[in-house]
Amino acid sequence: MDGLRATWEESESLRALRQVTQAAVRVRPMVAKRAGLGHSELVALEHLMAGPMGPGELARRLEVTTAASTGVVDRLEQRGHVTRVAHSGDRRRTDVVITDSGRAEVQALLRPMFAALQDLDDSLDETERRVVAGYLRGVLSAFESVSGPLPAAEPGAEPAAEPGAAPAAADQRQA
Repeated sequence: MDGLRATWEESESLRALRQVTQAAVRVRPMVAKRAGLGHSELVALEHLMAGPMGPGELARRLEVTTAASTGVVDRLEQRGHVTRVAHSGDRRRTDVVITDSGRAEVQALLRPMFAALQDLDDSLDETERRVVAGYLRGVLSAFESVSGPLPAAEPGAEPAAEPGAAPAAADQRQA
């Protein structure tokens, strides 16, 4: 049975994990609604928090067509949340860059959640943090056994930063 016992009993940790995943599913739609954004627009801003990226890379990360991604960027640009700039290494390409207003929108809406998570993390000692991290990596692996891995960043790209984190070096050139 692939490691699943014949009799399923939900432990306290599995019950808490189920509750966390149910709550997590509600976060993005609620934040998008409060910001007056569509789901893809919010997710695009989250990706752009890590730094500029081309429209094709953004489409790949959003798991949409390049045409759909262009529509997302157009709407965000109309709101003043992103700009298109010439790629620093290839003038034929463009990068999409989050603006200060786009960054502020995401940070303001997610700051209470990230502050609470940081406080919770700060309450753990290093041993507890390693145990939690190991458990969460196992949870991620279990989820990915159904969904497949998260879309990877371009080679050499840094992972996405959490809202509220210090801007990546690439973000600073747009300021």
